[in-house]
Amino acid sequence: MKKDKKFYWTLFTSTLTLSAFTFGGGYVIVPLMQKRFVKDLKWIEEEEMLDLVAIGQSAPGPIAVNASIIIGYRMAGIRGALLTTLGTILPPLFIITLVSYFYIAFRENAVINALLFGMQAGVAAVIVDVVINMGTTVVKDKKLLPILVMLLAFIATALFHVNIVLILFISGAIGAYTTYRINLLNKKEES
Repeated sequence: MKKDKKFYWTLFTSTLTLSAFTFGGGYVIVPLMQKRFVKDLKWIEEEEMLDLVAIGQSAPGPIAVNASIIIGYRMAGIRGALLTTLGTILPPLFIITLVSYFYIAFRENAVINALLFGMQAGVAAVIVDVVINMGTTVVKDKKLLPILVMLLAFIATALFHVNIVLILFISGAIGAYTTYRINLLNKKEES
């Protein structure tokens, strides 16, 4: 893929557009990033995108920005990471600055409150869609360990209210150990 001005412009405008027209936070923007970079542009494979999103989720900070940084870096190094980060943070920065000037009027307006309340349902639907799509991808691989980790993480969170940081740490450790074991076995087979 040729990394010319058009490429960098597409990288920047993709994250700018997604960020500008997405309501509901990182878990809403991630499937749209997946659609844009995997299905529309075909720059990243589906499985690699899931890995990039998983890294973005486990890093501290907003998932949309983390995912943008990782995708940008994957596509074009530091320059790509800077462009995608800028594209992701500019729209919310502008919108929040604008909203802060009119906060009192927005807070008291019944129509705005009803609109925001209705948008919560849409955000919930998108998050459910993300969970179903990512879960389906894990199940399609038919590997027992990832399915088991996914189910146990859900049970630990939903039923036992285990802290998400602990779940991320344990899941990351399992993933690191599994990758280490696979690499070790591959090296033994090559010998």
